[in-house]
Amino acid sequence: MEHPEPLTKSVEHLQSMNQESYLYMINQKNPTPLLEIAKNNGFQTLSHEDTKGIWHILISKNSCDLRGLLEDV
Repeated sequence: MEHPEPLTKSVEHLQSMNQESYLYMINQKNPTPLLEIAKNNGFQTLSHEDTKGIWHILISKNSCDLRGLLEDV
């Protein structure tokens, strides 16, 4: 997808999320603008770069253990 479509689609998804859902993304870089938008709207976020340089991003409305969800990555 071309810029800004990934950010637009991600923000739309955040708006549709409930307390039981989360967004998991795999990206080539850390999506800082999306993470800032999520944090400013009360979401918790976690981004982790693996040993291959791939970013794993989790965003949730609830207070689940996001780090635990990425343990096997």
